[in-house]
Amino acid sequence: MRTDDDGPGLVPQMAPAVEALPGLARVAAGAAWQTTGWGMRTSLRTSLKVARAVVDPDARAELAREAVGAVEIVSDVARSLVTGTPATIDVPEASDPRGAAQRSPSVREASPATLRERGAALLERSRDVWSEEQGHPAYARILDDLAPDEARILLLLLQGGPQPSVDIRTGGPAGLVNSQLVAPGLSMIGARAGVRYPERVPAYLNNLFRLGLIWLSREPLRDPEDYQVLEAQPDVLAALHSVKFAKVVRRSVHLTPFGEGFCRMTLIEPEEVATADFPEHDAPSQVEPREG
Repeated sequence: MRTDDDGPGLVPQMAPAVEALPGLARVAAGAAWQTTGWGMRTSLRTSLKVARAVVDPDARAELAREAVGAVEIVSDVARSLVTGTPATIDVPEASDPRGAAQRSPSVREASPATLRERGAALLERSRDVWSEEQGHPAYARILDDLAPDEARILLLLLQGGPQPSVDIRTGGPAGLVNSQLVAPGLSMIGARAGVRYPERVPAYLNNLFRLGLIWLSREPLRDPEDYQVLEAQPDVLAALHSVKFAKVVRRSVHLTPFGEGFCRMTLIEPEEVATADFPEHDAPSQVEPREG
């Protein structure tokens, strides 16, 4: 039944396509219409498009074209049922990149206008003298990127201070000209932190460095005694004995100021923050990645 609100030529073009089908095919076409009639349902569910169609002849014509396209899909499906040939159904919405972009929240959020709005809101908050924001907004995301063992390493650095590490390099006369790295970043951080997977400590340190929580200093700690136990460890001795001439290069691992603030906010209780006297860490002047 056609009403006055139907678009021009909407029902007259649909009726012949469906009514001309045999009974069984008509039932199949009706079922196909329920699953493939995306064009009509999507258009009618879009309130803005429907409202425009009431007053805009072009919008009504567009609505009619979408309906005709849906009817063509139904006709193809019904014809395939009658003749036994496969039907090729082209659904524009699934392949239209503009539609995909409209449905993707990340695309909308990354638009220049949205980014400018968020930037303006951020500056407005910076001018709010009554705001009492606690911690950096990145802290929550960082917690999702940490392994339990990495939290133990951060707690060790916060409470125990900077940790010694050593690189083993080739020495001797040849080492004066071209020293080769034998074993980088050997430390006792895993053992002192009590991690569950000590073999993963190099990967843990890489991740903490990536997140900006630690930095790997090329400078040694001030107290040479911090290295005595480390340099007697089996892995250090094995690296030293793996080459004819070897030398030990002393390094250190520190929390960054950002990492120290993260640990204070997320890993210990506020009462401990107020009363504890945590060791100091050197601030990186220029962070350089670990060699090797």
